[in-house]
Amino acid sequence: MNRVPGPRRWAGLPPAAGAAVMAAGIISVGLHLIGREAASLAALAVAAVLWLVLATDFALRLFGDRGRFRSEADTPAALTAVAATSVLGARLSALGLRAVAAALLVLAVLLWPALMAGVLRHWRRGAPGAAFLVCVATQALSVLAAVVAADSGRDWLAWAALGAFCLGQLLYAEALVRFDFREVARGAGDHWIAGGALAVCALSAAHLTASPVWGGWAHTALRTATLVTLALALAWYAVLLTAELVRPRPRYDIRRWATVFPLGMTAAACLSAAGPTGVGWLRPLGEVLLWIALAAWLLTFAALVATRPGGARER
Repeated sequence: MNRVPGPRRWAGLPPAAGAAVMAAGIISVGLHLIGREAASLAALAVAAVLWLVLATDFALRLFGDRGRFRSEADTPAALTAVAATSVLGARLSALGLRAVAAALLVLAVLLWPALMAGVLRHWRRGAPGAAFLVCVATQALSVLAAVVAADSGRDWLAWAALGAFCLGQLLYAEALVRFDFREVARGAGDHWIAGGALAVCALSAAHLTASPVWGGWAHTALRTATLVTLALALAWYAVLLTAELVRPRPRYDIRRWATVFPLGMTAAACLSAAGPTGVGWLRPLGEVLLWIALAAWLLTFAALVATRPGGARER
């Protein structure tokens, strides 16, 4: 980003800035799940304000700078628009704002194919962690669809959520093939999405497992999928954390918000999966991981404030 004075400091933000909304949103979800409502609402307010800022910037770019819009819409980071909208919608649903959540679901559904098509056309091997956003956006859509289905009692939405979950799994496998594993040791932050994407898969599976639509073998299969994807997400968490300790990368980068989101998502997945799967120890584990995610959010925010405009980088 170029240095700009005064109130235009936030103008022209790159698509990767959407991860900041995702991070604040999932922290809010996690805090709600452990009953910290005041802190949860504060995080939600941050997420909502950031979403509005980025949505305005998105619209201005769409109608005022088509060249830049087209070039950025083809990058995986553009899919943070879908994921951020879905995470915000899921949290607002928990507040009882079901109509708003449904409206955000419609918006996310409209954005998903428009952005996904361009991203898939430009996929390549040796990709950074942002490549996994094809999975994250799809699974976040699945989570919101499952939440709205539970609120409204519309079984067809639960089936749609299941379809998005299955598609997200396939997209994860495809992204994994293209991922440059050297990013684990040298990535600037978005490499954490490799594990965070599986945590979103687990969260989606947990919501589906909790749905009364499924019974018998289908419920058993979804419970198994929840536990397997969550176990893989936790394995990624351990690998990525070890790599950060061995190869510290303390300098602020806008992609660090893509580190905070997976940390928070892994915590939320553990908290959400404990009940539907009957694995009680996932809840205390989720609480520990949530405080780690909150600390990472605060540190990243402090680093952002301490960084002069134009000091953040995006690849």
